[in-house]
Amino acid sequence: MSGKRPFRRVFKDEDVANIKPTYVSSDFIIKQFIRSLLKDVKNQKGNEQIDELFSRDDFDYAKPEELIKLIIKVTTSENDLVLDFFMGSSTTQAVAHKMNRRYIGIEQMDYINTVSVPRLQKVIEGEQGGVSKDVDWLGGGSFVYAELMEKNRGYLDDVMNASDQKALQKVLDLMLENADFDFRVDLEEIKNTLNKLSFEDQKRTLIKIIDKNQLYYNYSEIEDKNVRDLISDNDYKFNKNFYKDENDE
Repeated sequence: MSGKRPFRRVFKDEDVANIKPTYVSSDFIIKQFIRSLLKDVKNQKGNEQIDELFSRDDFDYAKPEELIKLIIKVTTSENDLVLDFFMGSSTTQAVAHKMNRRYIGIEQMDYINTVSVPRLQKVIEGEQGGVSKDVDWLGGGSFVYAELMEKNRGYLDDVMNASDQKALQKVLDLMLENADFDFRVDLEEIKNTLNKLSFEDQKRTLIKIIDKNQLYYNYSEIEDKNVRDLISDNDYKFNKNFYKDENDE
């Protein structure tokens, strides 16, 4: 919702005496929404829409665009901001884009690079699937895509991908130089006992001792020399602009 108009719950019997009752409009909207939900929305459509854009192997059980259109229509106005913290195949973002809503989508799975982002690129190109014809979508617009800057997350990946003892030892050496460890870990004990474990148990141990609260760099660290040296000038400027750092004004 836009937040421009306050809402409050009013029971029908309390509203009857009003000169301009509100429940008639409310009842109509709810009935229309449910009717459209039952008549026009089928889960199968979501899969068919993905099939038209990509292979079904890329993403299963996508929501149909018609469902998202109904929800966005009754809860937002044009230029409102739609938030989705489980982006998936970016159905919500695609429909929001076609309906002239701003949006923020967050996804942690790797298919964001093979499904989510490419789908939005197709929307901009003017793809005519889903609700495109219903909303007279012809293409256009833009979006910004960014990834978190890996810190300990990179070490986790390196440990999991290590194929032999030599590779794992190399990762451990790098971790001892730069990684953040769980404060409860006795590193000296780890170094003295790690080689006594099986290869798989060594990997499990290294994954366990990494501080999971430091998987990515925080924006507050951007001016630290060891962090600034890792960031290109373009990425640095992008972060400053994105967060609109008041200290730079």
